[in-house]
This record gives sequence, structure tokens and C-alpha cells, in this order.
Amino acid sequence: MLLIANALVSLIVAAGALLAYDRQVIRPARTIGVVDLAEVYRVKEDEFTRRLTAARSEEERQSTLQMARSFAQRLPAALESLPAECGCLVVLKASVAGPTPYTVDLTARLRQKVEAP
Repeated sequence: MLLIANALVSLIVAAGALLAYDRQVIRPARTIGVVDLAEVYRVKEDEFTRRLTAARSEEERQSTLQMARSFAQRLPAALESLPAECGCLVVLKASVAGPTPYTVDLTARLRQKVEAP
């Protein structure tokens, strides 16, 4: 009887350890973040083009050009910070053949990061 109780306790502890390992190590390692960088860039490019063509003064043109420079500086920093935030590998959406249950789209988060001053 003691042998069966010991085996049962060992089985429960082993199952719990495997479950914890799966939840804490394996699943986060399988998560892949994807970013549609082309879309983010295209939207900002359209915005800058519209603002430049609508600019009526040199100050408006310079303001728009400064916004474009600021975007160009914030974009690499935002891309570099995404893997640390999600705890996952981040790749371009164009390089992924199709979505998986472990794929997380981080495009909206990237947009937020480059919009913030």
C-alpha cells in the first residue's frame, strides 16, 4: 500500500513539473511575433505626402519634414523593443507563410510606439 501511495505522489509531482515546464518554458519559446512593417511604413509615407502637398507655408513643410525625421528615428528603437515586451522572436509578417496558434501580430503595438512622441 505504501508503495502505491509513493508511486502516486511521484506521478503527481512529475506531471505537475512537466505541466509547469510546458507553461513556463516551452509555450513562450514557440511564440512568434509578426510585424507588418511595410504597412506601417506605407501609412506614414502617405500621411507625410499628403501633409507636404497640402502645406501652404515653409513652416508647415519643415514641420512635416521634422515629423518624418522623428518617425525615422523612432521606428528602429520601437522595433528593437518589441521582442523584450512580448518575450518572443519578432519577424516580418512577409517572412511567415501562414498564421499559427503561436503567432502574435504586433503591428498595432508598433504603430502605437512610433506614434508616441
